[in-house]
Amino acid sequence: METNRVEAFSDGVLAIAITIMVLELKTPDTADLHGLAEVAPTLLTYLLSFVYIGIYWTNHHHLMHLSDRVTGGALWANLNLLFWLSIVPFTTRWMDESSLSPLPVLVYGINLLAAAVSYTILQTRLIRIQGADSRLARAIRNDAKGKWSMALYVLGCVGAYLSVWISVAAYVAVAAMWIIPDRRLERAVADSGEDG
Repeated sequence: METNRVEAFSDGVLAIAITIMVLELKTPDTADLHGLAEVAPTLLTYLLSFVYIGIYWTNHHHLMHLSDRVTGGALWANLNLLFWLSIVPFTTRWMDESSLSPLPVLVYGINLLAAAVSYTILQTRLIRIQGADSRLARAIRNDAKGKWSMALYVLGCVGAYLSVWISVAAYVAVAAMWIIPDRRLERAVADSGEDG
């Protein structure tokens, strides 16, 4: 099977996740800066989760452009990733409504870690399908940023009961590392002459 259907379906799921998150936003109770300050934590948790979904969307896009075909196993690996990304609105809201209580912050971190592991599984599966000398395999070769991300997610999860600010710092640090799409994939897409 070609990758265009996988990409279209994934785009739809991620668009719905973002839509659910934005529909959960509440407007300030008052039309002044005090009202805006009261909803600022909600806006910041939304922003962080929006950035995460955007990171996965852009990197997934490049991953699919460097893949010529998918198999049933890759489809299930993609669905696994989409499952974890589709519950980001739930874990985001719980973390926000609890005012950053340790358990919701931990669950948010587990959600992010599970999405990262799922993305790695999908990436590995696609490399196996495309071949060890494929454009995708050559682009991925060393995934230090992915390994650092996993370590920071684990730190964030462990840190939730020490100080939620350790967790928040770890989650923000990973988002900051990935805010620019994976340059290895972007270069490979550009080198192949495809627009991405």
